[in-house]
Amino acid sequence: MHDRSLLGSADVSDDVLRSMVSDLLALPAADVTLLHSTARAVDYTLPALTTAGRYWVEGAARTPSGERSFRLFVKHVQAWHHHPFFAQVPKEHRAVAAASVPWRTEPLAYRSDLGDRLPEGLVMPRALGVFDLPDDAAAVWLEDVAAAPVPWDLERYQRAAHLLGRLAASRSVAELANVGEFAWTLDHYVKGRVALQVVPVLMDDATWRHPLVAASFDEDLRRRLRAAAAEVITLGEELKSYPVLAAHGDASPNNLLPGPSPDSFTLIDYGFWMPQPVAFDLGQLLVGDVQIGRRSPTLLAETDAVIVQAYAEGLAAEGRHLPIELVRRAHAVHLLIFTGLSALPFDLLEDDVTPELEAAAADRAELARFCLDLVDTTTAPGFRSCG
Repeated sequence: MHDRSLLGSADVSDDVLRSMVSDLLALPAADVTLLHSTARAVDYTLPALTTAGRYWVEGAARTPSGERSFRLFVKHVQAWHHHPFFAQVPKEHRAVAAASVPWRTEPLAYRSDLGDRLPEGLVMPRALGVFDLPDDAAAVWLEDVAAAPVPWDLERYQRAAHLLGRLAASRSVAELANVGEFAWTLDHYVKGRVALQVVPVLMDDATWRHPLVAASFDEDLRRRLRAAAAEVITLGEELKSYPVLAAHGDASPNNLLPGPSPDSFTLIDYGFWMPQPVAFDLGQLLVGDVQIGRRSPTLLAETDAVIVQAYAEGLAAEGRHLPIELVRRAHAVHLLIFTGLSALPFDLLEDDVTPELEAAAADRAELARFCLDLVDTTTAPGFRSCG
């Protein structure tokens, strides 16, 4: 009758499930009787350091109006030291690494009233239950917001960027910008991952001799990336000087699902929700689908021009008027630090070279060039461009 064993520690009792189902169906708990329920894994291949599992819990319940089916989404989150990748972190860096990736933020966001504060056009799934688990973990039970895919044309990118600008500048949202209470700064990334992991690989000549890299990352690109890497601390200081606003932290198209109306979005995955420098969310909006091979890098420049303008207009709609040049520069510096410098196919170097991997490496090289060019063509008072 009930088989949710796949959930492991993320499961709840039948009584708790019945309470969540009654909430979902907007019925008194006394009017709901669970008939059956099962759990199955969600077909989702993108890796996440703090996600232990994603599941559908489906079933049926008896109600005064007859039998009703239900489906809930369950996300099991945990500290990333549980992830197999953590074993690859050198022991001397593990304490810093463990503290650099938030996992409590998403449960805390769903426990808050953030959904009531989002600008019109953005919604978040309703949480039916958020449960703390042993060993630095939690389970978040959400309503099903599955919807038919919507093509991401320029108009959709523009609309998303405008709403992300409104989210960043919203005074109401700002009150929950730090709901995750995570003590993270740009220095954690710049002086942690970039300085300790990315820069050493960029400076290692063996990396550039690998056939997968050598075929797409030419001598000029190697020179430019190394020059940028040498300036990363300065670039980080510049980025820290820009206004800090609310940010989703991972606003890729993959996390902006179709909303209840054609021009709205359901915003999911709040693991990196926190205050960030202005324009932070434009990074993953622009390159998220390029990084996973869903979109060609040849469209980057056209899309970038549209979303930077739309984001600035979204800021202004909430009363935050910032020069477009400042927004563009902050976006450019962020994109180089968080995307361009790590564009080399580090994760593919131990695989056999195939035409598919060569195409992926070529896309990443194009992405790196775009990030470098964006920094080279923007300026900020008191800072010089690198490249």
